[in-house]
Amino acid sequence: MKKTLLTMLAAYALTASAQYRSAVWCPDNGDGTYTNPVINADYSDPDVCVGPSGEDYYLTASSFQCVPGLPVLHSCDLVNWQIVGHALKSLYEGDAMLEQHFSSPRHGAGVWAPSIRYHAGEYYIYWGDPDYGVYMVKTCGGDPAGEWEKPVCVIAGSGMIDTTPLWDDDGRCYLVNGWANSRSKFASVLTVRELSADGTRAIGQPVIVFDGNGTENRTCEGPKFYKRDGWYWIMCPAGGVPTGFQLAMRSKSPFGPYESKRVLQQGKTNINGPHQGGWVHTKYGEDWFLHFQDKEAYGRVVHLNPVDWSTGWPIMGQKGEPVLKYRKPQSSSSVIENPVESDEFNTTTLGKQWQWHANYHQFYGMPTTFGTMRIYTHKLSEGWKNLWEVPNMLLQKTPADKFVATAKLRFTSKAEGQMGGLIMMGLDYSAIVVRRVGQEFQLVQLTCKAADKGRQQSEQVIATLKPTAADKIDYKPGIHEDIYLRLSVADSKMHFSYSSNGKKFTDCGTEFTMKEGKWIGAKFGFVAVETDAKVDKGWIDADWIRVTP
Repeated sequence: MKKTLLTMLAAYALTASAQYRSAVWCPDNGDGTYTNPVINADYSDPDVCVGPSGEDYYLTASSFQCVPGLPVLHSCDLVNWQIVGHALKSLYEGDAMLEQHFSSPRHGAGVWAPSIRYHAGEYYIYWGDPDYGVYMVKTCGGDPAGEWEKPVCVIAGSGMIDTTPLWDDDGRCYLVNGWANSRSKFASVLTVRELSADGTRAIGQPVIVFDGNGTENRTCEGPKFYKRDGWYWIMCPAGGVPTGFQLAMRSKSPFGPYESKRVLQQGKTNINGPHQGGWVHTKYGEDWFLHFQDKEAYGRVVHLNPVDWSTGWPIMGQKGEPVLKYRKPQSSSSVIENPVESDEFNTTTLGKQWQWHANYHQFYGMPTTFGTMRIYTHKLSEGWKNLWEVPNMLLQKTPADKFVATAKLRFTSKAEGQMGGLIMMGLDYSAIVVRRVGQEFQLVQLTCKAADKGRQQSEQVIATLKPTAADKIDYKPGIHEDIYLRLSVADSKMHFSYSSNGKKFTDCGTEFTMKEGKWIGAKFGFVAVETDAKVDKGWIDADWIRVTP
């Protein structure tokens, strides 16, 4: 498992200096064109802004209960994106009660539909937590890839979601938001209120400025607030997530009344529900719109469409229909780069593609100085039925419709019933784990349908494995299994395989149909659990995970 110092230093230098080009999805065609989606991963409800250079674009997206939260991605051309950090270390740092609340997986809660803005030398992100209120976080010194301040509760209360600020020419600040019917018991309306000039508190009462109830514009939500040529603009989706469309509305006052127009819809294309995102005007005089497409188990992936203002309205795509392939935005950059997926675990910081399923605790695991990532077994609750409750899953988003993820790991067990391996997690899940039984291991497929409903998981024993190593001490000895585990994905179907040497793999288990999670796409990564509350923890040492075609 150990890597030589020379190998580790070489790998570190490579990851620190080189751009990562995905082998499974790269939207840049290398000929001045791109193919949608520009990010083929679940960055739902994306928003984008441009920095003072005019050519540094920053994107964030919903992260719900996953930690670290509020991913921050950077691009120089709106096509090639790199994950540069996260704005939230935890939910919610500085509030002890809420930090503890989110120490258990609160599937589908937390950070909904954020907006990112550059104002007065700092970057701001606003979002609505449907249970606790409107929150804001801003940079410390204006670097989105650096430190962010602790979040501030701008408006306490439930039901408010999808928030965007607008700082007007006179310095006044306004906030638009949607409403979550699950909390407020009303929806399909957008409201605007005034905030203090620094954007930290409400100083006005909400006003309904748009009502989609009883019309084709039902489920209007996800509004983004802009000002252009003296007009106030709200751009929002309507019609529902899978099959909806994008609206633009304008007024001479932030409080309306607004006239509206449909500016993007599926039409004759096969790109369903194109909507909810961010408009950006570039220094080259071009206009673009980043939005999502709901791809079910794969989540909500990010598309880029041109915007034409020649009619006075932002008509998106080609005459209001999304493009599949198009010329790239004008840019001085020639870099081809994609969000990182593979990980050699050669640094002492966690890769930016990874998120825990709840607020992080050091008992979950941590990087090592040995070139591995350690994940300790989580103690399951009494009477557990499935893995829906597990907070220490270390997961990342699926990067393409078709890919293979192979991991080299050692599982160390101190007691009966401890298990660890790879998982594809969603409302339904399937995992391949090494489980200790006596002084041996079993290779087992764990599968659960409707895990969110408390259904009992099933298991399929695949093989019995002799330990590859055992501690030669009397004090709390462990046994170890060195193994390669692989999951292969195509068209929302997944199957497992394993190997003892990393060269010859044996297909195993039952094919699994992937299922999205609660408001998120299916995610894959590592799981480690145990059933005995009194024993010392076991652990996974993940040497690497590689994503390939």
